[in-house]
Amino acid sequence: MSNPAFEFDHIHLISQSPQDAVARGAPQIFLALGGKTLIVRGQRPGEAPTATREMQLYADYSSHNTWGTNHFGFLYHGDLRAFCDELHTKGVRFPVPLKEGVGGRLLCYVAAPDGVSIELMEGSRPRR
Repeated sequence: MSNPAFEFDHIHLISQSPQDAVARGAPQIFLALGGKTLIVRGQRPGEAPTATREMQLYADYSSHNTWGTNHFGFLYHGDLRAFCDELHTKGVRFPVPLKEGVGGRLLCYVAAPDGVSIELMEGSRPRR
């Protein structure tokens, strides 16, 4: 799967021990996005994962307020407002609705499986 309107931008992790965050002994899915690879791994032997908290709104930021993956972000090269409207019609949930972010670009957060959030940020118009 590849969609040129999306460009991988970042992953935001909160970790007490970054050195221990390695994937061993678990099934993994590799997804190519914007020339980068997103790896989604399953449960490792002996792990007992707990659910991620919902995204919480604070005075001037948003956070899951838990260790681990807070969110991952993509630039959307197109009309982000129109794309979000389309997602709304499909029943997509937005824990942080479309708003103006730092630097004046539009952004929002989309709810993904397992309590993870996806940040969509306004990028440039689609490349041709």
